[in-house]
Amino acid sequence: MMTIEPIAIFHSPLTSKFGIPRQSGLADTLPGTIVFTPAYREAEALRGIDGFDYVWLIWGFSENVDADKHPTVRPPRLGGNVRQGVFATRSPFRPNNLGLSSVRVAAVRLATPDGPVIEVTGADLMDGTPIYDIKPYLPEFDSHGDAKAGFVDTCQWTVLDVEASPDVDLSVLSAADLAVVKQLLSQDPRPQYHRSPDRIYGMPYKQLDIRFKVVGRTAMIVGITDDCGQ
Repeated sequence: MMTIEPIAIFHSPLTSKFGIPRQSGLADTLPGTIVFTPAYREAEALRGIDGFDYVWLIWGFSENVDADKHPTVRPPRLGGNVRQGVFATRSPFRPNNLGLSSVRVAAVRLATPDGPVIEVTGADLMDGTPIYDIKPYLPEFDSHGDAKAGFVDTCQWTVLDVEASPDVDLSVLSAADLAVVKQLLSQDPRPQYHRSPDRIYGMPYKQLDIRFKVVGRTAMIVGITDDCGQ
């Protein structure tokens, strides 16, 4: 029996599961910060990591700890209607609640109020996610361009166009944040069982609630409010 503990906590503008990219790298401009727990705030442990473009994160599906686990799951890639074995998918409902993501290293900062931190982009982790280990991504060994990808090879994501209603004040978002929000919405964050063109969804982003609906192949931003709905 092995006991593991978090070495770091991930900080993201995405404060709930809704809106999180279904895979790392899908929203490659999405920023995040790895903040180490006090026991692991050692700058020496990061020596050399700035020489790598990508790292692997081993982390925990902390929101699914008490969820029921089953040997088969219904991948969103297959429309949520076809079951596959859990070990043939990247479902978050896993026996040990462990996730694996490849993220791009944007910056390594050794002297911050929180000690050494790693700034990354493209993560599929929500704010507050525990990280259990970090390892460098080695393209010579970790990339297999000619590999088969099972059902993923035959089912492509539908990428949405993103627009905003004329009455929506987009100035509440910086240019960088607006670009991230558009990239997230283009991946259609709706659950597979919600596909009504009349339904308005809310995606938490930082302290804001991004309200949108999807009509055809377009995600339309219809409102931006603070997280209290004011």
